[in-house]
Amino acid sequence: MPTTKAKERKDRFTTSSDIELANCLTPADVPVNYDADLGAPGAYPFTRGVYGTMYRGRLWTMRQYAGFATAEESNRRYKYLLEQGTTGLSVAFDLPTQIGYDSDHALAQGEVGRVGVPIDSLADMQTLFDGIPLDKVSTSMTINATAGILLALYIAVGKKQGVTPDKLNGTIQNDILKEYIARGTYIYPPRASLRIITDIFAYCAKEVPNWNTISISGYHIREAGSTAVQEVAFTLADGIAYVQAALDAGLAIDDFAPRLAFFFNAHNNFLEEVAKFRAARRLWARVMKERFGAKDAKSMMLRFHTQTAGSTLTAQQPEVNVVRTTVQALAAVLGGTQSLHTNSMDEALSLPTEDAARIALRTQQVIAYESGVADTADPLAGSYVIEHLTNEVERRAQEYIAKIDEMGGMLAAIEAGYVQREIERAAYDYQKAVEAQTEIVVGVNRFQIKEETSIATLKIDPAYELAQVERVRKVRAERNAEAALVTLNEVEAAARSGENLMPRIIAAVEAYATLGEIADRMRAVFGEYVEAG
Repeated sequence: MPTTKAKERKDRFTTSSDIELANCLTPADVPVNYDADLGAPGAYPFTRGVYGTMYRGRLWTMRQYAGFATAEESNRRYKYLLEQGTTGLSVAFDLPTQIGYDSDHALAQGEVGRVGVPIDSLADMQTLFDGIPLDKVSTSMTINATAGILLALYIAVGKKQGVTPDKLNGTIQNDILKEYIARGTYIYPPRASLRIITDIFAYCAKEVPNWNTISISGYHIREAGSTAVQEVAFTLADGIAYVQAALDAGLAIDDFAPRLAFFFNAHNNFLEEVAKFRAARRLWARVMKERFGAKDAKSMMLRFHTQTAGSTLTAQQPEVNVVRTTVQALAAVLGGTQSLHTNSMDEALSLPTEDAARIALRTQQVIAYESGVADTADPLAGSYVIEHLTNEVERRAQEYIAKIDEMGGMLAAIEAGYVQREIERAAYDYQKAVEAQTEIVVGVNRFQIKEETSIATLKIDPAYELAQVERVRKVRAERNAEAALVTLNEVEAAARSGENLMPRIIAAVEAYATLGEIADRMRAVFGEYVEAG
């Protein structure tokens, strides 16, 4: 066991991506061309932010990711969060909803309402947004394999509220490639999944113009153990694959690219995280302009949502998680995020309680209204260490993207297992460092206490699952069965013919066909993805 004195001293000072830091940097260490690399906020290459006034013009959207038990219980939580000052909703769906099973399916047993809200039909979606006007709120939905179905349900609820699709604002995650890399909530094989995604791009470009049709997610890549550089590289490589798929489907770059959005993790290494966001923004702008020939400046803007790092939260001394989340949220704001979710201190133990969710929201509000960091755009610009790290993250991410290009693109790299292996290696190296105490996790491998603090946690009553099963069965019993069957047949026919799926899915949900029934019709055509090995 190393001595205390030895553990206090570092032999190397490096970031999570193994970027070494000098004791003191000077201008000679930071080659930056102001016009080419920085520019002004709101101007290409957007290193300093996508808007000229940044938060002086408008604060980031404050979201709190929520959903549990039933649509009714989740609706209560959303209304509570809106009362407390959230400026956008962020919906968590349960596992059966994410992978296309109704709540009464055998594989859903024990999972209904556990990690999010169960949505089986339009009846559930109406309850979820009851009393919440969809023309007044922006909604982000963390959903991927069934994203088209959930978007169709949201559109249908809007219509019932008298809100036309062109008035809806929000985002669906819809990023299936990272599911094969890091998360696992996929249904269909990759190429079929890309077809569904491009159908959504095409439909929304005409019918739901204010909707962000994809949130290309590095969050889960980082949660799986990647470094900051890998998070940027693999996320942008996914983005390149989606853009190419849309172009191959005949879409014009400037018709769909302005509605692409990204989703990043905010981790603990504060300076590297700020630099990471700036590097990602600059690299994406260059990719869109130089590689894809985008002309519209909006096509080159990397707009992103950030969530603080769930993987850094500890069950030990959970109150300390408030500090971790504050550091991470501050990095996201200084990095120029457009939207932010702050994790609650109890999330290593359970879904958040109301009190914990409120403290997480207050963290954002203190940063916004009391810290002063939102008063000027990109306040850390020109810092030698920030510019050095921005350059290094961009350079190393470009090297990864070049290697992926050599392999035939991101889909080929995923199918070869390359991306997964790189993340696994990084996660293994970090875990070894924690065990060797060269990486310190407060309360875990240093600064432990004998008696852990007990905090209240949220418990999900099993009765909620039973009630949800009855609810979906009631919907099937009371709907016009013939009309539902006709629309389901049309979904399957569209999947076979190559017709855009979205109008058929919307018609099906409006006939109260269930999520599982619609997903099954596409399973019948596309099959299911089975991971190799």
